[in-house]
Amino acid sequence: MTHEGHGRGQATAVEDRHAGTGLTCEAEQTRARIDELAGRLRELDQEIDHLRITRKTLLTLVGEPEAEHAVPAPVVPEHPTYQQILAVFADARKPLRARDLCQALDLPIVPNNTEGIRSKLKRLVSRSILTETEPGLFTQPRS
Repeated sequence: MTHEGHGRGQATAVEDRHAGTGLTCEAEQTRARIDELAGRLRELDQEIDHLRITRKTLLTLVGEPEAEHAVPAPVVPEHPTYQQILAVFADARKPLRARDLCQALDLPIVPNNTEGIRSKLKRLVSRSILTETEPGLFTQPRS
């Protein structure tokens, strides 16, 4: 190998390393954005829960039972993950945590997956499809 050919090999290795660093940086930025959006989704779910409680309180204060205000049946979000989550709950005999659902859905148990599932569970709670019996523990409401 000539001295010139050896130099080209080093340049290619440096370019490859630089490209890998760029991808790593982009992946880290994307993960940070996902975490930011998951946090915002949790905040919005909490706000929805607070509004629901406020509405119930106000209706009680003015003496109007909630039954007089017909609430439409809960609508399950269309994303297939929600259908998979509900299928797991249909087979479950006990309340589940986000981690349990990750295992049941064959998802790696990593923070992004458990937070994603937890936010979906919170959304199902906000739509009265599931209940949160204690912080982080979810189940289907009893009929």
